[in-house]
Amino acid sequence: MVSPKLVARATELSALLSTLGSPPAVAVVEGEAGIGKTRLVRELTTELAGTLVLTGGCGHIREPFPLGPVLEALRGTGERLAAASLSPVAGALRPLLPELAHVLPLAPEPLDDRVGERHRVFRGLAELLATLGVVVLVLEDMHWADEQTVEFLGYLLSDPPTGLSVVLTYRGEEVGVGVRALTSRLPTAVARTRVALTPFGTAETQELAASILGTARVSEDFALYLRERTSGLPFAIQELLALLRARGSLVRRDGGWARKTIDELDVPAGVRDSVLERVSRLSPAARAVVESGAVLEAHVPIGTLLATCRIPAGEAETGLDEALERGLLIERSGLVGFRHLLAVQAVYGSVPLSRRRDLHARAGAAVGRLSPVPLGQLAHHLRHSGQLDAWVSAAEQAADQATALGDDDEAAHLLEAVLREAPLDPVRRAELAVKLGWASTRTLKVVAELDALSAALAHDPPQPLRGELRFLYALGLDRTAAEPHLQWRAFTDAVESLDGRPDLVAQAMVGLGLPTTPAVPLAEHVGWLERALEQLPAIDDAPLRAFVLGKVAMVLTAVGDPRWAELSDRLLAQTGGRPVHRREVGAFGSLGEDACYAGRYEFSDRMLSAALLGAPGCDLTRWMEFKCRAALAVLAYARGAWAGLREEIAFLAERLVDHPRELAILDTVKACLTLASGEVEQSRLGLLDVVERATRMGAIDLLPIAMGALLRQSGEPPAGVAAAIAVWDTKRLWPVAVRVLPPLVDALVTAGRQDEAEALTDRLGRELATLDAPLAPPSLAHARGLLAAVASDPATASAEFLAAVDDYDRLGCPYEAAQARELAAAGLFALGDERAADLLNAALTGYASLGARWDLDRASHLARRRGVPSPARHRGGPSGYGGDLSPREREVATLAATGLTNREIATELFLSTKTVDKHLSAALRKLGLRSRAALARRLDGGA
Repeated sequence: MVSPKLVARATELSALLSTLGSPPAVAVVEGEAGIGKTRLVRELTTELAGTLVLTGGCGHIREPFPLGPVLEALRGTGERLAAASLSPVAGALRPLLPELAHVLPLAPEPLDDRVGERHRVFRGLAELLATLGVVVLVLEDMHWADEQTVEFLGYLLSDPPTGLSVVLTYRGEEVGVGVRALTSRLPTAVARTRVALTPFGTAETQELAASILGTARVSEDFALYLRERTSGLPFAIQELLALLRARGSLVRRDGGWARKTIDELDVPAGVRDSVLERVSRLSPAARAVVESGAVLEAHVPIGTLLATCRIPAGEAETGLDEALERGLLIERSGLVGFRHLLAVQAVYGSVPLSRRRDLHARAGAAVGRLSPVPLGQLAHHLRHSGQLDAWVSAAEQAADQATALGDDDEAAHLLEAVLREAPLDPVRRAELAVKLGWASTRTLKVVAELDALSAALAHDPPQPLRGELRFLYALGLDRTAAEPHLQWRAFTDAVESLDGRPDLVAQAMVGLGLPTTPAVPLAEHVGWLERALEQLPAIDDAPLRAFVLGKVAMVLTAVGDPRWAELSDRLLAQTGGRPVHRREVGAFGSLGEDACYAGRYEFSDRMLSAALLGAPGCDLTRWMEFKCRAALAVLAYARGAWAGLREEIAFLAERLVDHPRELAILDTVKACLTLASGEVEQSRLGLLDVVERATRMGAIDLLPIAMGALLRQSGEPPAGVAAAIAVWDTKRLWPVAVRVLPPLVDALVTAGRQDEAEALTDRLGRELATLDAPLAPPSLAHARGLLAAVASDPATASAEFLAAVDDYDRLGCPYEAAQARELAAAGLFALGDERAADLLNAALTGYASLGARWDLDRASHLARRRGVPSPARHRGGPSGYGGDLSPREREVATLAATGLTNREIATELFLSTKTVDKHLSAALRKLGLRSRAALARRLDGGA
């Protein structure tokens, strides 16, 4: 029983038609199971008569065959493509679309690079869709989409063909972030709409029931009854009406339909009970067919369904006719199955366990006779029938097929389930774990795979497998930025166990060369890097050689070893400066990121930009792109390109939520921007968090940026600074960490530890003099200026600050340059030097152009004291207090100075804690202060 017309969705249908009428366009239809997404799309297809509509759907049981819904949609387009002139790249689709072989060019020569093959397939699919002209591509149930389908849509929608419209349907509560992200950054020329379907109210339920029953109306109490028992889900309403009619519980009354008394009916709530009652009214043969269909779940050929049944074929055929006639099963394009997964789940859950296992065994045998064998379905049925050995074999075949087709996420999913649940001997477990480990290196998910690799190692596999497993386990730990000491041990064990594998040995040695394990001295890391370089002549893989060169150069630039330049030249020469392979992109990105930390901003920009350009061609998950963009966010902060940076960080953070190191990078930049904008109290929490995370994960090259901002915010050495200094000493990472020296010296002096500050500055001056460390000259001059200032030597202080300004300007560090100009101006004012005003104005201009309100307010305070005019700035509100405290800010600051917490101040003044935080941050910013203690001292002094 279905409604002959679309009910209560006219507004949604109109929105879809309006959007799709202006291609290129993307429309999303979102709603829970049974809400009517498919019905709306079918009505849309009817309204689009005359427009080519291609439809594909994602299945709950996934096959190791990526891009399934897209290929399903394109299979019937041969006639329309017959006269088309397709480029050779479309020939890459021949293995995937044999139905179109007669219109496709010959397949091109295969590539050695699997990612390159996938990219060629994506280009071919996009060309087919462009060739078809004005076309609507409908992909249903995207909450079950395979990763490659999501990747392809990201590729396609980044620059869609002009005649293409795409409609995506999914359940909002089940869809992954990758699918949602598809519509978050569409080109501006792409029309878009999102339709969220909601359950029916009583009026809509009344209209739908009347339409299904073929009458003008149903009684209002009947509609209310239906609404209460179905939660307004159209599919549930349909099922309940079918049950009521089957029971004979509907009666004609006054030209419409009503039901018998409620007490007489007592219909259970929900779809499950209504579906099961309908099933109970079938003949035994029909019930057997319906149960078999529920176990099969997917729509299958009639012969497969009949072979799954536990009754003779003749009885099964009769039962199938009855099930189709009663509407419990439907036939579509020669395949039979349930109309909706909700009904599948209801019937499946009612089948006794022993009978269910037997039906899964019969289903496995039946689908195993199909050609080609749907390996995903076969593995599913073998698993649930208890045939575990056969399941392991089928799952491995499915995973191999998925890997061959580039669907690494599905391969990892299949193998992880086998390793988690199947009884395996140590060798078999290790073999499958190795396959899982390699698949997981090409996916965004790694945590579950790490558990499986660890379990395989615990079963003590033989030496060759153990070495490879250890290597893969260490790679996984590296991606999660977890347990540096475990990672070190795993790489060490791998090197000892990987005889005859120079490719893996070199990568393991690179892992041991990364200075992330706290207790290991730098000399030992560098020794491993030198050994990795010695492996290069034995490695035939050119991209792997590039990877090793880039990673070694990355570490050497961070420690100031001048050999980084020669290795970088070799990398650029080998790749022509244009990375195309995944490992080449990784090498450029890693080297570019650490070059940024070391202050080589122009070189960093060159490397990261090249990596970003090459990333889309070798990593369609976009992880490498997002990783490059995270590093570029640090570079943008360092170079003062702050416009739009917060928005970029927010976008990337959503997509890198499972990648701790990249997330720490983004959160560091976000906290630094928060501090510079004047949100002092809020920035403190963010900075404390990222300092702790960076320390824990061994991100000691990132740590100086976060630690430096925290020192500027607090004005006193935080608890972890001594441990950080010890690590930077052990790793000899001061070429990167020297940027923290000026705020550290300032904090030490403020804390009364001037001798310690002087000793540290002198020691670093000696140690860095022989190293290739671009940040050392300005940072040391900056620190020496602070020491001279506290020693009441404004002449020396100003000279050092001016030297720092020159070096900061040369490197392209506008924020630090403005800070040094402000300090130089303060010293020159004390000397009566006429250059002071110009320097201070330059600092004010620099802060203003960056949007560094905290620094701008502090410098403006100095300008007012020295009589230097600066632009008046309105701070909100009718009065515009500029750099002076507003009455409310002074009131909050006075209470804070007495030691009250924000919550206590909020209670005292009848404000929210958020408002108190805002006023307190503004007061600290305007007064150029960092802490409540400093605030108390300033207010006591009459500020």
